[in-house]
Amino acid sequence: MITVREVTTKKEQKEFINFPLKMYKDNPYFVPPLYGDEKKMFRDDFVYKNTCETVHLNAYDESGVMVGRITGFIQKAANEKNGEKRARFTHFDAVNSREVAKALFSYVENWATERGMDTVCGPLGYSDLEREGLLVEGFDQLSTFEEQYNAEYYQYLIEELGYKKEVDWTESKISLPDEGIEEMHKMADYVMKRYNLHFGEAKNISEFIDKYGEGFFELLDVAYDKLYGTVPFTKEMKDMMISNFKLIVDLKHVAVILDENEKIVCLGICFPSIAKAVQKSRGHLTPAALIRLLKAIKHPKVIDLGLIAVEPSYLNRGVSSVVSSELMKMLADPAIEYAETNLNLENNFAIQNQWKRFKRVDHKRRRAYIKKLTEV
Repeated sequence: MITVREVTTKKEQKEFINFPLKMYKDNPYFVPPLYGDEKKMFRDDFVYKNTCETVHLNAYDESGVMVGRITGFIQKAANEKNGEKRARFTHFDAVNSREVAKALFSYVENWATERGMDTVCGPLGYSDLEREGLLVEGFDQLSTFEEQYNAEYYQYLIEELGYKKEVDWTESKISLPDEGIEEMHKMADYVMKRYNLHFGEAKNISEFIDKYGEGFFELLDVAYDKLYGTVPFTKEMKDMMISNFKLIVDLKHVAVILDENEKIVCLGICFPSIAKAVQKSRGHLTPAALIRLLKAIKHPKVIDLGLIAVEPSYLNRGVSSVVSSELMKMLADPAIEYAETNLNLENNFAIQNQWKRFKRVDHKRRRAYIKKLTEV
């Protein structure tokens, strides 16, 4: 018999965080989140505390051994924005047991129904800034730091419980094409001159945030408004994002394009891959991990594509060629082996077409599921 308990004590919180670290201890593809970031979910000042109602669950077998976990939550801002009554799930991990999965998901579904929700979907984060999507292809590929790894059987456990695909994301490795690079640079120069655009400049990341921070978030809200799973940025989310930027962003991997009125019309941010830097320490920022982290930031071999956004009125003006041109310049660095796109919605044709200009290998696929509950 499986017992599911809401996480309320410090001991249960520690068990919740440590469970995937134990499950994937010897898995070479699993990349843990930062341990300190996971602990923040249980704090009273958690960044999503005011916009979400949350339940964290641990599952135990008859002998008291932990065999699974899950988080269910109601993203109130997303429901208000979309006129929906959805609960989301995240942080699902379990041994290969239908009984365990059923116990965890049944608890979340009942919890959601009691609060007037008619749908459960996920894995989704509290916002688009969180890890999301269930890995359904690419189990022999290293995860990026930004996304979660899971075993192949998770898909079957979830689908056996009546969950259906809602959307898929693809992830790709991209590198320089064999031809067309100079033509792309020329096209980018033409577009910049044609629309009186120029690049924003800053001496350091702090100055970049001071000069472009507000416009940066305004553009993200507009550009990502219709994308699946996104929510408007709150002040707390902005502060968290800025804090994370200061930790790992290098200005040579950041570009903002401004119009003649200094308004941001396009932005692109890449991160040095820190996946391998945090693997050995299991997400703990030990002195050795910090040394590896700093080395990865200063001398990256792989870059992760974090955010690309274009002001809607510029989508059909060739601005994407400028993004491609700048990325090609980054990839021209002989120290960079490739770039990883992270999650791209399979039906986001603008971004999918963007990568056709590069050598591209689609090596991972992730899925968000949906299940309609009994009418409430």
